[in-house]
Amino acid sequence: MIAVSELGLAKRRFGHRARLALSPAEIRVMDDQAHAARTMWNCLHAWWQMMPKDKRTLAAADAAIREARKELDFLAELPAQASQAVLKTYFRAWVNCWEGRAGEPNFKARFRSAMSVDIPQGRDLNIVRVHRRWGMVNLPKVGRVRFRWTKDLPVGKRAGTDNRITGARLVKDALGWHIAFRIQTLEAKPQPHQGPEVGIDAGVNIPLALSNKDHQDHGRPPRLPHGTADRDKWLPPKEKAKLLKLERQAAHRKSLRKKGEKTSRRLQHTYDQIKQLRAKATRRALDWQHKTTTYLARTYGVIVVEQLNITNMVKSARGTIEEPGKNVKAKAGLNRSIAQEAWGRTVTILTYKLARYGGRLVKVPAPNTSRRCSACGFTVPGSREDQATFVCKNPDCDFQCNADWNAARNILHLYRIGHDIVEVPAAGRRGRRAAKTVKPVAAR
Repeated sequence: MIAVSELGLAKRRFGHRARLALSPAEIRVMDDQAHAARTMWNCLHAWWQMMPKDKRTLAAADAAIREARKELDFLAELPAQASQAVLKTYFRAWVNCWEGRAGEPNFKARFRSAMSVDIPQGRDLNIVRVHRRWGMVNLPKVGRVRFRWTKDLPVGKRAGTDNRITGARLVKDALGWHIAFRIQTLEAKPQPHQGPEVGIDAGVNIPLALSNKDHQDHGRPPRLPHGTADRDKWLPPKEKAKLLKLERQAAHRKSLRKKGEKTSRRLQHTYDQIKQLRAKATRRALDWQHKTTTYLARTYGVIVVEQLNITNMVKSARGTIEEPGKNVKAKAGLNRSIAQEAWGRTVTILTYKLARYGGRLVKVPAPNTSRRCSACGFTVPGSREDQATFVCKNPDCDFQCNADWNAARNILHLYRIGHDIVEVPAAGRRGRRAAKTVKPVAAR
């Protein structure tokens, strides 16, 4: 039997998300299933903490789930296969914790957890395309439901052993219920990308500054000055005005509510409208990231980025009562801007897309890349005058350029001289650790 790798082929798994068109009755059924799945997770977590270590087995947990579904009608609203998927996901979460990829699983709160239901087997979906815009899918205990057809799916004659839908997950956000199909296909392994090398500096004024000046911006109006943050930069002016109006209405209605009183339907409806506008902004940001990373992965063979600790970068500057912080409001605005850019998500998306096109992602240490001159190689205090301007204070240099472009050139130079390189595999896991400090490089 010839292995798949020997044939130059590789299995590729990816997802496709589509909007569902549900009636109010179907929405209530889906909400009940999602709450039952969350309750099932919490019951499993309580069972795990209660049982001795030698009895925490998959078989014992499966028996407990079956007994609970018989005794509690609420848990029986969740399909049996979806219950098994919750069990497998919970055990998988502990494996990820033990292997150092994630933290310990915990209880899922009602209002802070994403509502979702898993459909582990793709053959139960019975997907049919109705016409150009809509398709039909079979959902357990719901029936036939329409979904938005935005991408050709491997169904009917197009489906086969090497190209098929293996399952789906139903997810709810502020814009409603969606279905995310899990697709598995067999593709030829990409050849090594012959494109050029480029360094990328992630910033706030310029989202992605490239070393060859092929900067990637949002295509929006000019950004606010440094120290201030446009919280709704992905919303046009009309939607921004509507959001501001809704936030004022919510604040006013909340001020009239007595302490301990239940949230009124009118106030909850206002909160839902705010969530919908926020969800639109998030989708637009994610769409820009996908389109930009696809362009970069197709164009360049090696992309070099900084190894950033974003968690430390967005820490508050408030300080303590004894030692209060300085420029707290400006730092808070900068933190919001960094969080909105979602640099970590951009690198994650870029990692698997580069692997798909045969490219490589490399990380280099971040210290002094924005303060070192990319022309002479010296780090002179005061060279970075502000957020966007770099003027080298070395008397023999006097190099001037955009600060983000200067940092991108330094990032690429660190890769070319082989200085503490960390290459990221296709799976996105980190390779060998980089040194904490970077020695000064010689003059170019």
